[in-house]
Amino acid sequence: MTATAPPPAPLPAPPLVPPRDALRDTLGVGIGIFPLGLAFGVLLTQSGYAWWWAPLFSVLIYAGSVEFLAIGLLIAVTPLASLAMTTFLVNFRHVFYGLSFPLHRVRGRLGKAYSVYSLTDEAYALTATKPAETLSSGYVLGIQALCQAYWVTGGLLGALLGSALPAGLEGLEFTLTALIAVLAVEGYRATRDVPGPVLGLLSALTALLVAPDQLLAVALGLYVAALAVRHTLRSRRRAQ
Repeated sequence: MTATAPPPAPLPAPPLVPPRDALRDTLGVGIGIFPLGLAFGVLLTQSGYAWWWAPLFSVLIYAGSVEFLAIGLLIAVTPLASLAMTTFLVNFRHVFYGLSFPLHRVRGRLGKAYSVYSLTDEAYALTATKPAETLSSGYVLGIQALCQAYWVTGGLLGALLGSALPAGLEGLEFTLTALIAVLAVEGYRATRDVPGPVLGLLSALTALLVAPDQLLAVALGLYVAALAVRHTLRSRRRAQ
């Protein structure tokens, strides 16, 4: 009678990242989020809004780039359709974030709802650096709650500071432009992707010529379409 070998023992589950590590892992990100929130708060009150609009924006909108854009768009009484289209295009990248974000690690309906609401670039980047099976629900939610706390606190303090400063400070409206420029430069340095910035520039110039009154929405729409075409062509080349 031939003895059969016992089945191999299952591999032990990897240890979960404890929720307390969320604070440690977000400190570096918070150093960047907090001063940006300060700039947003100062710009908001210097644009004529009351200080309490800062936490309201950061809770109801909670999208840094859109919050900066909303200041100018609302002052200019931009039509609702243009506001909606601009918000959609600016935050369209979150659709792709959601495909690989470890939402399945979050427990409870309320927890999942908050996790979807508070999905940001920083939260996605922090969770993407660790295997999904090691992330606990408390760790994922902790990262997202802390990132929002840095932003809301910075915005509130900036709004209070801006209310105490003399009106008419110049240069604050350039904050978002400077942020996007730095991100673009860093993105190019990391990937050395020349067609991406070129397509963005061509999209902006085209929108400036054909629809100067709706420059942002048209430029973003053209850029998304150009990236989709580029991705399709690259996929076909790889398949050949």
